[in-house]
Amino acid sequence: MYAIVEIAGHQFKVEENQKIFVNRLNAEEGSKMEFDRVLLVDNDGSVKVGTPTVEGAKVSATVLSHLKGEKVIVFKKIRRKGYQKKNGHRQYLSQIKIEGITA
Repeated sequence: MYAIVEIAGHQFKVEENQKIFVNRLNAEEGSKMEFDRVLLVDNDGSVKVGTPTVEGAKVSATVLSHLKGEKVIVFKKIRRKGYQKKNGHRQYLSQIKIEGITA
């Protein structure tokens, strides 16, 4: 059984007992959350597609930790003009574990 759920503005394909990284959530570590923006549920070939969401479907999850992603280097340069700009960015992330999917 899997579901496609919208979490913090992004869509994820999730299954039970799966760990995923999402954009930082406003929740304490160890707290439980429920997401009701479920767009699709597949239960062994029985597919329910929402318009835009599936009625009564929820995905429950536990927040495992808050962390920062890998550093991304942004380098800009214009040839022959002496212009160079180097910047770095690290995204704030939350790791969650999917506990269950109810349809």
